[in-house]
Amino acid sequence: MTAIADRLAVCSWSLQSKNVEELIDQLKQIDLPRIQLAIDPLRDDPANWGDTGSKLADAGIEIVSGMFGGVGEDYSTMEAIKITGGVVPDETWPTMWDNIQGNVPIAKSLGLKLMTFHAGFLPEDHNDPTFERLNDRIEQIADAFGEEGIDVGFETGQETATTLKEFLDNLGKKNVGVNFDPANMILYDKGDPVEAINTLAPYLQQCHIKDATRTKEPGTWGEEVTTGTGEVDWNGFFAALDSAGFTGDLAIEREAGDQRIADIRTAKEFVSPISV
Repeated sequence: MTAIADRLAVCSWSLQSKNVEELIDQLKQIDLPRIQLAIDPLRDDPANWGDTGSKLADAGIEIVSGMFGGVGEDYSTMEAIKITGGVVPDETWPTMWDNIQGNVPIAKSLGLKLMTFHAGFLPEDHNDPTFERLNDRIEQIADAFGEEGIDVGFETGQETATTLKEFLDNLGKKNVGVNFDPANMILYDKGDPVEAINTLAPYLQQCHIKDATRTKEPGTWGEEVTTGTGEVDWNGFFAALDSAGFTGDLAIEREAGDQRIADIRTAKEFVSPISV
């Protein structure tokens, strides 16, 4: 297994930067020159993000992967995000597909090999009327990026590892896999992250470093917490990744709290010394 510290990156959206210059400054404060980059701002706000690739390169920052978001997603409740999340809603799909088509040439120009996203809640029942529709949309996305040699990865958490694996098995697209987030498995109360790694091992493309505590009230989210203070078994997590032969990138994500730089630095310092 390669050293964990050498594989770490930062999720750009965690830093809530207003422009690429601020992003570069924040990464310097964290002292971590590798990033998973949110691509939507480069498409939507070229005045602040249009020259991101060259500026990151000049600053010695490596882009390890990209990410694109949904349209009109509502995270106010678990039920709301189930209805509005990812590529599932018919109402927002046309806009999201337009956005994705705009993101493909940007990802290509940056030399990216992986784009990740939340697909939305995957139906467990293959006879569910949304199953084939979602399958078709994922195929469209996979083909659009695949034509440029780019893989796509589902973020874990909104379904069990077994449901996700069955969906991917049925999909059968060689460039589609998993961006594994152990905290999301806990936040959505969808199983044990270490066991999930074993289930999803054939599809692992990248992992997020994020921590959480599980809800005590079914149907509600758990709580995201600073890495090392939650319920992710980090020693077991990295041991499972090692057993699966995964040596890919590990992007630190922090989506809660108001001290993102400090929390990301804490995550880096917490996981770097772990050995398996």
